[in-house]
Amino acid sequence: MKVTISFQHLEHTPSLDERIKEKSEKLKKYMEGKIHAKWNCYVEDHEHYAEIDLVGPKCEFHASAKSDSLYKSIDLVLSKLEKQIQKKNSKRKNKMHRKGEKPEILDYESAWMDYDEDKFQDVG
Repeated sequence: MKVTISFQHLEHTPSLDERIKEKSEKLKKYMEGKIHAKWNCYVEDHEHYAEIDLVGPKCEFHASAKSDSLYKSIDLVLSKLEKQIQKKNSKRKNKMHRKGEKPEILDYESAWMDYDEDKFQDVG
């Protein structure tokens, strides 16, 4: 996994680097192959923003979040990204399982054969 981190209007500290790399490693369990995570962290109007672009084989994800602390923003971004990845994986698995199934199609005549007029009253 390759991690690229850029800071704008922020001081680049080793503790932030470690935190981002540690959190990025958790994303490996969801994806296989070569993964590239591009982080962008910045401050605007006293709000701390964190954005991530995750590029992997056959997929791309993007998430961003803001809060009063950069550490909170990083956690929020990762929770959003994990939800996106889980949703895509569940859709892919459902599609795999539905592959052999075909919907049952009834013709017009057989659909009305079960209709019993005695059970329904004429309203009107």
